[in-house]
Formats: sequence, C-alpha cells, structure tokens
Amino acid sequence: MTIQVGETLPTAVLNYLKDGVQSINTADLFANKTVVLFAVPGAFTPTCSAKHLPGYVDKLDELKAKGVDTVACMAVNDAFVMEAWAKHQNAPADIMMLADGNGAFTKSLGLELDATAFGMGMRAKRFALVAKNGVVSQLFVEAPGEFRVSAADHVLANL
Repeated sequence: MTIQVGETLPTAVLNYLKDGVQSINTADLFANKTVVLFAVPGAFTPTCSAKHLPGYVDKLDELKAKGVDTVACMAVNDAFVMEAWAKHQNAPADIMMLADGNGAFTKSLGLELDATAFGMGMRAKRFALVAKNGVVSQLFVEAPGEFRVSAADHVLANL
C-alpha cells in the first residue's frame, strides 16, 4: 500500500558517498526537520537528468527560504552512481544524493516501479514528498510517463 499524507515514514537505511559509502537511517534523516525528498526512476536517465534534478538545483535556495531544511534526491541506484550523477549535473552538496540500492525504502513506501520491460529492474516511481519530523505532509506521485507534480516548481508552489 502506498504511504499517505499524515503517515510516518518507515524506517530504512539509505546510502550516500562521502569519504566512502556512508549510511543514514531514515529516522535520523527526517527527525526534527522539514525535508523534501524527490525520487527518480534512475540516475542519468533522460527526464531525470534534463528536468527533475536540475529543477531542484535551480530552486534549492527558494525551497530553503520556504523552511525546507533538507532537499534529498533518491533513486534505486548505488551510492557511486548517485555521486557520479551529482557531479555530472553540478548538483550542490546541499542536495543529498541518496541511494536506495536494493529498493527496500521505496518498496516500504509502496512507490516501486517495475521497469523490467525496459531492462531496468525494480525502480522508484517518480515522486516527491514533503515530510515534517518524519510525517508526510504532502505527497506528489507522477502518473506513468508524466513529469509535473514532482517537479521542484510544483512542490515549491505547494509549500
């Protein structure tokens, strides 16, 4: 079942690269702050690279001005891929690039995408959520093939 507004985010471990692979527990990531987490089906994929991540790079200061403490990008990729993609996209260090390598967190959210027909395996649906102290206050899940509601502009307009 898909997570809903008003529900507490499940606990899982995500990874990122900083002096080697580091782990962060979602309970710690979301505790006592406002977090915008957006997920992409895959690093280096066309819409993700041309629109999704760049939108958050462009709107980072505006999101922070609206009270967002942390902006995080997540994909069912490994931490090395996420770091390489961040460098390729000139993403600032202020955007956390989180790897849900086995898709466990994505699955616990009920937001997994079966992309096996495209040779990509299980991935995350394209979505964005706003969480306050670990509770989902807003959730924007894209319809298949769409890119509108999880865009930085849309999230910003709804804060």
